Amino acid sequence: MDQPSRSAGTVRPGGRTARVRAAVMEATQDELVEHGFHGLTMDQVAARAGVGKTTVYRRWGSRAGLVTDLMTELANQSTPHADTGGVEADLRANALSVLGAINDGRLGATFQAVIAAATSDEQAAGALRAFYLRRIAEWANVVDLAVKRGELPAGTDGAEVIRAISAPLYYRLVVTREPVTEKDAERSVARTLAAARAGAFVVEEL
Repeated sequence: MDQPSRSAGTVRPGGRTARVRAAVMEATQDELVEHGFHGLTMDQVAARAGVGKTTVYRRWGSRAGLVTDLMTELANQSTPHADTGGVEADLRANALSVLGAINDGRLGATFQAVIAAATSDEQAAGALRAFYLRRIAEWANVVDLAVKRGELPAGTDGAEVIRAISAPLYYRLVVTREPVTEKDAERSVARTLAAARAGAFVVEEL
């Protein structure tokens, strides 16, 4: 959902296994950016990473396995939620982080490739869903903090607020294929925050 702190592949040290995984994740992302999911091949990833094909097939099994691990790595690298002390600034930070990610040449292309793949491949869809659910849960914390401070009504569903922030941005990116600007991000925050303050995201307890 929001921008990882660095590209996949620039990962932590930790021996040969970690180096192999880092190289393969970097190569997977490069191949996705250049060729899309359907142009992604295990052999090309292995060649690009400088790793034996047997290693790649044994560890990842399929291109969907590669993409699943890549999305896990991007989620691991994503920055934690903001905590500015005010809900408006926190939600603005979320929107700008989403904006930065989807407008980044490398990350944006990665997300678009996986989103496209998710329409026809269930494993790719699962990887994408897991990534976004994790990031939504992370940023939902800013809404919970706002409720505790009395800035939003009790019972406000933080996950739904975060979804409402990013949904218009992804609609422009994926559906209408329009530029996504800072003005769009600001407008999404203003509308979502107004709705949240009015109680539109309150979930009544059964």
